[in-house]
Amino acid sequence: MTVEFESLPYRGHGRPRSILDVALNSGVALEHACGGSCACTTCHVIVHQGEANLSPIEDDEADRLDLAAGLTLHSRLACQAVVNGDVTVEVPTWSRNY
Repeated sequence: MTVEFESLPYRGHGRPRSILDVALNSGVALEHACGGSCACTTCHVIVHQGEANLSPIEDDEADRLDLAAGLTLHSRLACQAVVNGDVTVEVPTWSRNY
């Protein structure tokens, strides 16, 4: 699925313009058990293209990602990764809520 946007209303899930925010505003279901507050790993995604177009990973996100099932070198939490350009992500078919 491709989602294109210029501006979106912020609905309080994750950071504004985060992958989670974009997904929810575009009708894409994405688990987020903690409401997008970087307190779980259910919104774990794997970035396939455009990592440079995401906000830098911060310590809180990196620490939480250490608990994610199926962690890769290209993993991010959708609630924390702010989109600044073209990005392609995979939403794993499983998630784990710690």
